[in-house]
Amino acid sequence: MTVAAGAQARRVELTVRGIFLGILICLVFTAANVYLGLKVGLTVATSIPAAIISMALLRAFKDATIWENNIVQTVASAAGAMASVIFVLPGLVIVGAWSGFPFWTTFGICAIGGVLGVMYTVPLRRALVTNSPLPYPEGVAAAEVLKVGSGMRGDSAEAAADGKRGLTAILLGSAGSALFALVVGTRAFAGEVAAFFRVGAGATGVGASMSLALFGAGHLMGVAVGMAMLAGIVIAWGVAVPILTTMYPDAAASAADAAGAIWSTKVRFIGAGAIAISAIWTLAKLAAPVWKGLMGALSAQNLRAAGTGVDRAEQDIPIGIVATVSALCLIPLGVLIFNFLNAGPLASVAAPLTAASLVYIAVAGFAVAGVCGYMAGLIGSSNSPVSGLAILAVLGASLIVAAIGAGAALGDPMPLVAFALLVTSALLAVAVAANDNLQDLKTGQLVDATPWRQQAALVVGVIAGSAVIPPILDLLNKSNGFAGAANLAAISDDPLPAPQAALISTIAKGVIGGQLDWGLIGVGVLVGIGLIVVDEGLRRTKRFSLPPLGVGMAIYLPATVTLPVVFGAVAGWVYDRRVGKRADGEAAKRLGVLVVSGLIVGESLFNVALAGLIVATNSGAPLALVPADFAPAPILALVAYVGIMAGLYAWAGRKRI
Repeated sequence: MTVAAGAQARRVELTVRGIFLGILICLVFTAANVYLGLKVGLTVATSIPAAIISMALLRAFKDATIWENNIVQTVASAAGAMASVIFVLPGLVIVGAWSGFPFWTTFGICAIGGVLGVMYTVPLRRALVTNSPLPYPEGVAAAEVLKVGSGMRGDSAEAAADGKRGLTAILLGSAGSALFALVVGTRAFAGEVAAFFRVGAGATGVGASMSLALFGAGHLMGVAVGMAMLAGIVIAWGVAVPILTTMYPDAAASAADAAGAIWSTKVRFIGAGAIAISAIWTLAKLAAPVWKGLMGALSAQNLRAAGTGVDRAEQDIPIGIVATVSALCLIPLGVLIFNFLNAGPLASVAAPLTAASLVYIAVAGFAVAGVCGYMAGLIGSSNSPVSGLAILAVLGASLIVAAIGAGAALGDPMPLVAFALLVTSALLAVAVAANDNLQDLKTGQLVDATPWRQQAALVVGVIAGSAVIPPILDLLNKSNGFAGAANLAAISDDPLPAPQAALISTIAKGVIGGQLDWGLIGVGVLVGIGLIVVDEGLRRTKRFSLPPLGVGMAIYLPATVTLPVVFGAVAGWVYDRRVGKRADGEAAKRLGVLVVSGLIVGESLFNVALAGLIVATNSGAPLALVPADFAPAPILALVAYVGIMAGLYAWAGRKRI
């Protein structure tokens, strides 16, 4: 898979085997990301692991090229993108509008919105990628991996060895986390370690999920986000919970029950307020550069020739096809929305609501595509505050449906809330696909790929990822369910938090039904403003930051979910510093990234399989070998947790030159 010296290798780019391999990787990573997103409210980019796997497998073919590998990672990257729709879709179950996830409706929302996201970013490519100084950190990193693995950098034998080590790293991480999760399933290891205690008249506590996937997510997010989450844990459990449990004492409750009740009914709303103002601030800072980028894109499109004589590296999907596909997408989307409305109490206003929502998605979708594309270029797809856009999107959708459908709701706001969530889901699908497309196009630009082939490949990936999301969501809903769901009837007694969907649902209900505790949200807004001021001050040092969105998320999420992320972020920072100054430091860092990516894949896929076993056996703990109160379980889990990570980091950081 090398590029011949002084001559370009035969261009093998968009191939059936490449598309097929990309789809397979996309399906695996989509399932993993759906579980991770429901567990912690975050998903991870899959381009780099997909590129490593692709390079290792395609070496069996003598005519495989860097461009074919680029197509594979483009298709597979849709896994990280489309899985993000779980930030909203489970809200339909949480509010009681759905009892499960109907395949065609769920698939249609994801696929149609995703294809629109790809189409909307086509006319933005020149301004936001080709002629832009934006760094595109993940796109550049993926391009470097492809170049090294294809022999464009260094010796091809060494490149082959790097590819094999990369695949081994993912497999080792996957095996380690899946094995650990298996033993947790037997109850020999505790799934969670926590301690609660009284603080005067109040109470508080601390705990951590024994999840290697969350540890791996922390490593990938970095120490800045990790420290932000630690700050959020301190604010929530070190300040807010002790104060509020003192203000609202419950002498009859245990420390754990008292602290848990105050956190879930009050402190989470403070976190919601902090998230909202932090998201708005993040988007406001990007308003001027996004507007400039959009205007530049439109100017570039107006000056572009009719399509003749365009260099291969500048060939997008023709603008006529883009416009036609975008318009055609609105037809099935309109049918889907109309049928959703016509089957419920809003049938009398189905037509105007459908029309208004289509206009909203079409117009706001293009703006969202530009904003997300710019954010992806500025800070990367994984760090892009898509959840902030979802908050603003659900506010807009809620206002529209409240204005048009309030009279038909007859005092029950839930149908309007459900419809607002459906519209927001479609808009979020547009956002995440756009977020991913421009990052992939940057990778393509750096390896001299053909833009239209990548754009077509991402459409395939969007459709493939969308096809696997409904059955995975339905399976997890039946096995675990979602915390706070109106009709929770899962087999297991361990519901998934689905934190982002719960937050978006709360906001929709608050706007439409007046159920928000605005006082606590106001406190959260003030906390968020303080965090913004601190972050802006730290950023002036050019060395430190405290992302306010990360702090807000840690206030809103359970500490058991965020504390392992903090551990992973700190461990990743220590590991990178330890290996960074060596001659093979960059290679060791890449192996570390791939090992922790494997942690996410292994545990997530195991838990998806476990969900299937739970449903098949109708047992909440089908693998249990010991009682739930098995005394040594916490100590055994801690020892194994530390031992596995120490061993994996030792392997990844071993000197190889």
